Amino acid sequence: MEEIKHKFIEVNGLKLHVAEIGSESSPAVVFLHGFPEIWYSWRYQMIAMAKAGFRAIAFDYRGYGLSEQPTEPEKTTFLDFDNDLLELLDALNIPKAFLVGKDFAAFVISLFVVLHEERVSGFVTMGVPFMLPGPSDYGLPEGFYITRWMEPGRAEADFGRFDAKTVVRKINILFSRSEIPIADENQEILDLVEPGTPLPYWFSEKDLAIYGAKYEKSGFRTALQVPYRAMAEQLNVTARTVQVPAMLIMGEKDYVLKFPGMEDYIRGEELKSLVPKLEIVFMRKGTHFVQEQMPNEVNQLLLSFLLQNKST
Repeated sequence: MEEIKHKFIEVNGLKLHVAEIGSESSPAVVFLHGFPEIWYSWRYQMIAMAKAGFRAIAFDYRGYGLSEQPTEPEKTTFLDFDNDLLELLDALNIPKAFLVGKDFAAFVISLFVVLHEERVSGFVTMGVPFMLPGPSDYGLPEGFYITRWMEPGRAEADFGRFDAKTVVRKINILFSRSEIPIADENQEILDLVEPGTPLPYWFSEKDLAIYGAKYEKSGFRTALQVPYRAMAEQLNVTARTVQVPAMLIMGEKDYVLKFPGMEDYIRGEELKSLVPKLEIVFMRKGTHFVQEQMPNEVNQLLLSFLLQNKST
């Protein structure tokens, strides 16, 4: 991990924490994290990509990890994240990059590709397919975790009963299961994890300590806004066909597959119509955290994709 270098780069008036490894003259791969994650969730992929001759870059979104908080986190949008990514590429003198994202980073990448396709060599998403953020009726009970976390004050009260490390522990356990997190009417989301429940085998106490410390610094104000509360906003951006090479990596045990309509969207014709050059890979034992759970297998898939498309 020592070979990964860290710096702060100012974009759109905020200093973002950026981790980087590899030669500046090599093709760039920019990794975008999900929740409850930071740049660190890509540690295995960054080192492997750099060894294979790529420039690997991961950063903490505004308001996450070591990056600066926006002055009004509750007004942050997905477009802010995309504008930060665009300015970051400019600041690093990267005219075109591969984008790799997990979880809600798929929304960030999808929006970016629609708006700035000329800056993208190809993209890979994990856990969530290509789709734009926007209002959605999930058709799930009131206790659905996204519905709960969209409600101002509800998650703050739930999370506020614990320190940041415990919140991250509970959410990682919840999201590593194959069932959608849905609470009973008089139950909070974090109470779905019983005290003493062990961490997933791929997630160590050391890893938890690193995540916990970073969320202790940043808090959850921006993280609850983007993705959860910003998802309900209408961005006035229309989905269209994108022609860059793409890959979707889904764990067969990922709870997201059980969202109403999700598996049909992935396996049907609609997704392929929007991303004609899309390759879809299902990992039989994979959960929502495939890049940390099965790093060697994910690295092989990524390298195959990158090497095949690096001249694009």
